[in-house]
Amino acid sequence: MFSQFKRRAGFPQPHDIQNRPLIMGILNVTPDSFSDGGKYSGINAALQQVELMVSEGVDIIDIGGESTRPGSDPVAASEQIQRVVPIIEAIRQCVSGDILISIDTTLSAVAKAALNAGANIINDVSGGRADPAILTLAAKTGVPIILMHSQGTPKTMQDNPHYENVVQEVLDALNESINAALKAGVKKENIAIDPGIGFGKRKQDNLDLLAHLDALVATGFPILLGTSRKRFMGTICDVTEPLELVTATAVTTALGVMAGVQMFRVHDVKENRQAADVAWAIKQSR
Repeated sequence: MFSQFKRRAGFPQPHDIQNRPLIMGILNVTPDSFSDGGKYSGINAALQQVELMVSEGVDIIDIGGESTRPGSDPVAASEQIQRVVPIIEAIRQCVSGDILISIDTTLSAVAKAALNAGANIINDVSGGRADPAILTLAAKTGVPIILMHSQGTPKTMQDNPHYENVVQEVLDALNESINAALKAGVKKENIAIDPGIGFGKRKQDNLDLLAHLDALVATGFPILLGTSRKRFMGTICDVTEPLELVTATAVTTALGVMAGVQMFRVHDVKENRQAADVAWAIKQSR
């Protein structure tokens, strides 16, 4: 899967039915992420988690050095680099030189350092708005970039989010990010988009987006979906611990596959790999 993905010009495309959905495993090397903060900040712990995810069928490891949970403060580029680069280098040296790694950052300096250390993909939750130079970097290096929608910054995004028509407004904002990336020189096949579930969204906004994933798929760009262990599902399931939302996350993965989503960013690889594969097999039988 990894070599097949790397041989392609960019992301798997919506019309490419030969490739099963990709599972992106989350590796937060931060002290304060909402679900797993502090667990993988050391190299040994991070490598053990990567090895586990690889054994469970992960396709991409997404490494972030800055928490984007609601209310979180920004982290300087130098601190992010100090957190993520040694981990990326260790993965390349100790686990696999072929495994795909995405760098979860909004800053071009961090993305550049991560790519130099061996990352393959940029995952920008600001959709290129926080630091437009990240789009130029993606264009010059030719690496794929994921552009996510968010309303506001992580510090303030859940203070009072509001939409008149969340699906259309998210699509409009993503189109602006796409156009900016294309203008910067990023190839169309190197762009994927993410609706940003939980990023400046109310519970109903998240549900509306999940109910209309087909509208996102219809853009023709590959979609990354990130619902993993998120709070809005806890309000539905009447649980407060993120770890209790593994099954709920897998349900959204299966629904996403049926809607045509190609990539899923998750904490729990095994469960979501199974959900994606079963849904994919069912969809192939249509």
